[in-house]
Amino acid sequence: MKYRDLGRTGIKVSEVGFGAWAIGGNRHGNSYGPTDDKVSLEAIEKALDLGCNFFDTADVYGWGHSEELLSKAIKGKRDRIVIATKGGSDFYQGFGFQTFNEEYIRFALDKSLERLKTDYIDLYQLHNPPVSVIENEETYEVLQKLKIEGKIRAWGLSVRNSRDGQIALMVAKPDSIQVPYNLFTTGPDVDLFPLAMQLGCAVIAREPLSNGFLCGKYGIESTFESGDIRKNWPRDFIAARVKACEMLQFLADGKRTMAQAAIQWTLIRKDVSVVIPGVKTADQALEDFSAPDRPALTKSELREIEVLKRHKFGLK
Repeated sequence: MKYRDLGRTGIKVSEVGFGAWAIGGNRHGNSYGPTDDKVSLEAIEKALDLGCNFFDTADVYGWGHSEELLSKAIKGKRDRIVIATKGGSDFYQGFGFQTFNEEYIRFALDKSLERLKTDYIDLYQLHNPPVSVIENEETYEVLQKLKIEGKIRAWGLSVRNSRDGQIALMVAKPDSIQVPYNLFTTGPDVDLFPLAMQLGCAVIAREPLSNGFLCGKYGIESTFESGDIRKNWPRDFIAARVKACEMLQFLADGKRTMAQAAIQWTLIRKDVSVVIPGVKTADQALEDFSAPDRPALTKSELREIEVLKRHKFGLK
């Protein structure tokens, strides 16, 4: 495993991190289907064995369950683990609520600290705040205070798109920005990453496998279980992503899997500090965290990718 700087924070992170959304389970919906805690813990342990030190979770993942599982797996290893979690999704009121005032952020952080069984968070992120919150300078005062108090080492935002990230960078100068970035979602590398690098802000690339559709394992007729965010996606939306992945199958030629190729592609950007594929099993951990060790994408393959990107893979 190779390691990169988490922006200007002074923290070193594995270039492939552990996305812990899915291991929260689907008990409260809005996840990636059912999980088994024993299997989830094995996945975390495999990631640790392979050199992963960056674990990205959130309080809303399984309504605290993802954080609780992570605390079990890293017991006795806290000093060599970088924990990133998020707050602002106010599930205490019910599904879909968001709250970002100082009182709530302090409350949410304290609850995360309890579940994670630690007295500090390495990176605390506001979780997909709306633009009205992002562009308000007062939003960030509590994060600065928490950093001074030693409850967090660094702070950032997990945002929905490049535009939200740009606003955050111009208003608040966060330590990190987390944004979707993959072969199908390439805007951030044009209008967000250069600005982040200029300001010394870390970039965390999430959804590198495009919600699983860059793994090459789904077909046009694939269906998803209750609690999986993809269950009610329009069939034409799913079909388009399946077909787009089929166009990229030349990357999975026996030297690497499709998922490994997708992860490799995100890591070409040196302004990306860490890429965080979602992991549910030890086998997935082995595949994802081995990606940088597989034969690198060739110039010819990269040229072919660029041609497909110019046509947006046929996606709308």
